[in-house]
Amino acid sequence: MSDTPNLVDDCFQPVEQGQLTSNTPSTHPPRILVLYGSLRDRSFSRFAAEEGARILEKLGAEVRFFNPSGLPLVDDGVDETHPKVSELRDLVTWCEGMVWSSPERHGAMTGLMKTQIDWIPLSLGSVRPTQGKTLAVMQVNGGSQSFNTVNQLRILGRWMRLLTIPNQSSVARAWSEFDDDGRMKPSPFYNRIVDVMEELVRFTLLTRDIRDHLVDRYSERVESHAELSERVNSPKP
Repeated sequence: MSDTPNLVDDCFQPVEQGQLTSNTPSTHPPRILVLYGSLRDRSFSRFAAEEGARILEKLGAEVRFFNPSGLPLVDDGVDETHPKVSELRDLVTWCEGMVWSSPERHGAMTGLMKTQIDWIPLSLGSVRPTQGKTLAVMQVNGGSQSFNTVNQLRILGRWMRLLTIPNQSSVARAWSEFDDDGRMKPSPFYNRIVDVMEELVRFTLLTRDIRDHLVDRYSERVESHAELSERVNSPKP
């Protein structure tokens, strides 16, 4: 329809094909950050994440882990200058995609997993460290298969404006799926992790150079336009 009286023309940007391709595509390996949600010596969420990392590296990605040991609780008398918080935020800024791997405990992700995510800000000055980056979600279960945790992680990913890939992994009876060295046994669960990592790399390569266009929002441009107009038109002191 041509008659759109409520549209703020200065903020409206028709989508063009050129916006969805990059004139200078990145050539470095995809940068993937891995977070896991348990500090146990035999942490199956970490084992699953490590298997995923091996696959990612075989696919050509550069992978880094964040060790959450020592990360303080949010609002527990510390701020973003704490060394572990600074380390986490630097890694999130560095990466182009993430893997979140958590156990399911009492029907939900662990507190440790949520604490890591809570320390990741939506913005750092003018930088939005998560916006438009890719995300793969995984969970491990002590008993039968469940999807509570990956569903929760998806909600958090969407809230943080991450591009959460369609595939996901949920490993049932995780204690029986790993050997004494923490390596995953051949199984459909292992095959699914390979599927997820392949998809993560593909989505990262497809979106990393155009992510700003993918999450650019008309509503936010309207707000910024209004704020700028108010500053320009306000009387000088």
